[in-house]
Amino acid sequence: MSSNTSEPTVVNVSGKGQATIPKPLREKFGIEAPGEVFIYEDEGRIVVEPVPTLSDLHGIHAGDHDPGEVLAEARDLRAADREREEREADELVDRHGDGD
Repeated sequence: MSSNTSEPTVVNVSGKGQATIPKPLREKFGIEAPGEVFIYEDEGRIVVEPVPTLSDLHGIHAGDHDPGEVLAEARDLRAADREREEREADELVDRHGDGD
């Protein structure tokens, strides 16, 4: 069974503030259960990101890198993700109207 993980999904939030990340998203992003995620606010949105494992980080400093090169690449990837998310949000508004 295939599912589109880019479509919004409604999840319940418990009285303790707990929400379940849908299984297709956990699988897609390699989030173990039980496990840990980063959660923070960014430009008015709540962001949930998997905490990288040690094996994910293995070799991140290997090879010849200029100082700050890895961080700069991570920032570029994040900016590209943000642009993609903004395009997708604009498409949703265009498809469904702005609620006015």
